[in-house]
Amino acid sequence: MNSPPGTDHLIDLALAEDAGLGDLTSRALFQPEHRSRAFIAAGQDLVVCGLEVAARVFVRVDPALVVRAAARDGAWVKKGGIVLRIEGPTASLLTAERTALNFLQRLSGVATQARRFADRLAGTGVRIVDTRKTTPGLRALEKYAVRCGGACNHRSSLGEHVLIKDNHIAAAGSVARAVALARAAAPHLAKIEVEAKTLAEVRAAVRAGAEVILLDNMDPAGIRAAVAAIAGAAIVEVSGGVRYESLLEFALPGVAVISVGALTHSAPAADLSLTVLAAPRRRRAR
Repeated sequence: MNSPPGTDHLIDLALAEDAGLGDLTSRALFQPEHRSRAFIAAGQDLVVCGLEVAARVFVRVDPALVVRAAARDGAWVKKGGIVLRIEGPTASLLTAERTALNFLQRLSGVATQARRFADRLAGTGVRIVDTRKTTPGLRALEKYAVRCGGACNHRSSLGEHVLIKDNHIAAAGSVARAVALARAAAPHLAKIEVEAKTLAEVRAAVRAGAEVILLDNMDPAGIRAAVAAIAGAAIVEVSGGVRYESLLEFALPGVAVISVGALTHSAPAADLSLTVLAAPRRRRAR
């Protein structure tokens, strides 16, 4: 992984939040020369993600810490599998522990969630994508985790392509006017996508020449009717009200993409923990 710009800044913010005043407990217990070995292991079956970020947390706390990956991002790791090994000054290792785990648990949770959804759609020909419903500041990392899980990314920012939503249409006055304004101002390579909640809006988007039509919160019957009305004139995306359990009900013929905010906003943290290996006992002098 080539960490996105700003990753070190995110790490610094997280460390300042957790250890900005120092680690009173670890510094009280261990002198600088005290060293330990530790490992991070999975407490559940998961897709691991964020190993480089976690490693950078340890080194950011203390360059004397040596970190070795025992897995790779995107790998399926069974419960009990070791993903990272750390060795070095004990106090520094323990100071970095929680921040490193926070990144690793969050990103592995997103990757594992993405794998579940992607596997559910395997063989359907429908692409599962994320949304912009991400943790503030962590979007680039969470979207990387989505890719590690085998799903795909929707736009990462408002500047990537045009997506005309209901409030844009309301403010512009109509679908046709919103599309015309967007087409006049957007770069020639930018696709124009229109969100439609009704069959009338779908037909208006087709007439306006939208390249992508997002069917928002439509039930399967409504989606079938919309696909028939679009008749191949635009890429069809489905979003809203889609859950893991009902995913296949929305993967209908003519649907190319299903976008699901739950890939990021509802992904539970993965179970990973750090274990410090017991220090060897000193022999008593005879």
